[in-house]
Amino acid sequence: MAKVKAYAVKRSERRVPLEVGVQIVGHPDAPAGVEKTFTQDVSSRGARVRTTRRWQTNDRLLIASQPDFRATARVAYCQPVWGEGYAIGLEFLEPTGQWIIAPAQVQERTLNA
Repeated sequence: MAKVKAYAVKRSERRVPLEVGVQIVGHPDAPAGVEKTFTQDVSSRGARVRTTRRWQTNDRLLIASQPDFRATARVAYCQPVWGEGYAIGLEFLEPTGQWIIAPAQVQERTLNA
């Protein structure tokens, strides 16, 4: 079986350490399909999220946060966190609603207006 190469992609923006309550849906082992958890850091394009379950790179899931944010997301990585389960890096693919951090382009336009 051939190994799949993983290529490092440089982030286009910094992540901000911030704990935000989220729900993730899509893991087959999650009770009722939903896991309530928290982010460790966020950007407008993704987040690092704590989870009790192991995910595979490139898995797809749904993430939601109050008041109205929803997104399909791709698992960029899954790392074991000693004594705490796992941390997954998520890339938002189809976000809707308002996330905790606005995209950089929107922030720049607001500052330049």
